[in-house]
Amino acid sequence: MYQTTWLVTGGSGFIGSHFIRNNLADNPGLRIINLDAQTYAACPLSLIDIDQQRYQLASGSINDADLVNRLLLEYKPSAIIHFAAESHVDRSIEAPDIFLQTNVNGTLNLLQRACSYWQGLNIDAKHAFRFLHISTDEVYGSLGPEGAFCEDSPYQPNSPYAASKAAADHLVRAWHHTYSMPVLTTNCSNNYGSHQYPEKLIPLVILKAVAGEALPVYGDGLQVRDWLHVSDHVAALQRVLQAGRPGRVYNIGGNNEQTNLTIVNTICAQLDQLRPEHAPHHRLIEFVTDRPGHDRRYAVNAQRIETELDWQPQVNFRLGLRETVNWYMQNNEWITAARKAYQGQRLGLVAV
Repeated sequence: MYQTTWLVTGGSGFIGSHFIRNNLADNPGLRIINLDAQTYAACPLSLIDIDQQRYQLASGSINDADLVNRLLLEYKPSAIIHFAAESHVDRSIEAPDIFLQTNVNGTLNLLQRACSYWQGLNIDAKHAFRFLHISTDEVYGSLGPEGAFCEDSPYQPNSPYAASKAAADHLVRAWHHTYSMPVLTTNCSNNYGSHQYPEKLIPLVILKAVAGEALPVYGDGLQVRDWLHVSDHVAALQRVLQAGRPGRVYNIGGNNEQTNLTIVNTICAQLDQLRPEHAPHHRLIEFVTDRPGHDRRYAVNAQRIETELDWQPQVNFRLGLRETVNWYMQNNEWITAARKAYQGQRLGLVAV
């Protein structure tokens, strides 16, 4: 019935749900098991429109060794795609222990169970198996005005979130070098697109602007990020899973550096066109106290994946952002469901 089965962790979140939808649509012989803890950032409506015959939600934690073992033995996946993570820097400032429990201990548990499962496979299945770990460019720290992170850049994480993801990256690397496990790691830049949880910059600004609320800009707003459309990210992950070299790290970027203030102003300008009766939206901008330890600039050198795997970002940023703005204006049911645990309040000012 199924030619291939994958185990996806954290598939009910932003990037994971896009990955599941795209791959089920592109591959009719694929079945996906989604191991997701269904925390505040998971929205069931993100996966309501997929083929439910080839999709199974396993509600639970990646820290649950018995559950992970059962899923591996029952469904016999040929790949594990590991998205599950606490990912919001502001929340990591308030509660770093939760980030270590999920991002470090959870990844460790998953690696241990996956390695035992992989070692028990027959020769052909063992050769075909892959463990894909999705990480972030934030593990590399902060850049000056020039240069970009490459796969060999030193790790210099500056937030509890980045430190927890750096630790997970090191664990994945160690399982390859110690146990020869066929792992792949990707470090991506800032993602944007539909279905992103509203605590992140772009959806937060869109929803606050539509509601006529103040648009908080941290510090001077000149922090620079490389913005990557989620569909481009998913396409890159598909290429890495298909053709990436085990043990290899691939940086994924959008070749699109923008300051936070530019992002906010661009959203305001697009809303001025879509809702002229409420223009100008930039009057809502309010500069607020900066985030503790806020990294100044990220930029990603994606030459390795472009050269080795023939991938490049395809989505024009302004068009992609306009599509994103339109999506949030047209999907109130999803927004209502997603915002049950978060109403747009400031996070990250209370440190341990």
